[in-house]
Amino acid sequence: MIYLILAIIGSALISIVMRLSEGKIKGNISMLAANYLTCMIMAICYIGFDNMIPTGEKVGITTAMGLFNGVLYVLGLVLMQVNIRKNGVTLPNVFSKLGSLIVPLVASVLFFGEVPGVLQVIGAVIAMLSIVAINKSGEQGAIASKGMLAILFIADGIGSVMSKLFGEVCNPLLSDHFLFLTFASAFTICLFMIIKGKEKFGINEIIYGAGIGIPNFLSSRFLLQALAELPAVVVYPTRGVATIVLISLAGVLMFKERLSRRQWYAMGAILVSVALLNI
Repeated sequence: MIYLILAIIGSALISIVMRLSEGKIKGNISMLAANYLTCMIMAICYIGFDNMIPTGEKVGITTAMGLFNGVLYVLGLVLMQVNIRKNGVTLPNVFSKLGSLIVPLVASVLFFGEVPGVLQVIGAVIAMLSIVAINKSGEQGAIASKGMLAILFIADGIGSVMSKLFGEVCNPLLSDHFLFLTFASAFTICLFMIIKGKEKFGINEIIYGAGIGIPNFLSSRFLLQALAELPAVVVYPTRGVATIVLISLAGVLMFKERLSRRQWYAMGAILVSVALLNI
């Protein structure tokens, strides 16, 4: 359980540092590249220079999954930006969070043989409704692109499943190699985007990128460890909704944001859902 708690804290810290970076950076992609580079360096520290070339069983599938996972990381960010332009801020965030929750749950039941209990199902439903409620705003207007929202939902969902899939089909001793390849792939794509867009690295991009990268790597590593000891039907919903609670509380305490009564009720419901999921 300790690994799940640490993964939740790491996930929340990523969003908090991103919030702190607002207005202080000029290149979002440069900051992301610095984040992925930091993750690569941390992965190397865990692996050790002498063991950088992976050996043992299932090296090929680990390499392929790591590289593909990095593509999904960047694809999710690009799809989020596209959807925000087309559909506003709220709907993309809701679809992204629901995709990260629903797709892993369905995959765990269909492909990994994990059957949730009745209370866990109730907890998962409450979590989904709470995500919609806490992200709901007064924005009006028709959805500009249902297709793009669906793609975002699927892409973020598949990205979330990759950690569970690695634990099921790959050698767990190669987990740090998997993470290194993931972040190396994402960094390479970001570097290409920087060169194409002629974006420059600044000191703030490097500082805040490193600030995001440290919890990003640790959160990913703790997630793999949590999935090794707990069912995915518990890990994914708990991590998702508990992270929302921490981020919301940080917004209130650190950034003087105000939550509506509906959002406070949704946070209370989230705590109930976490309790039910872990029974």
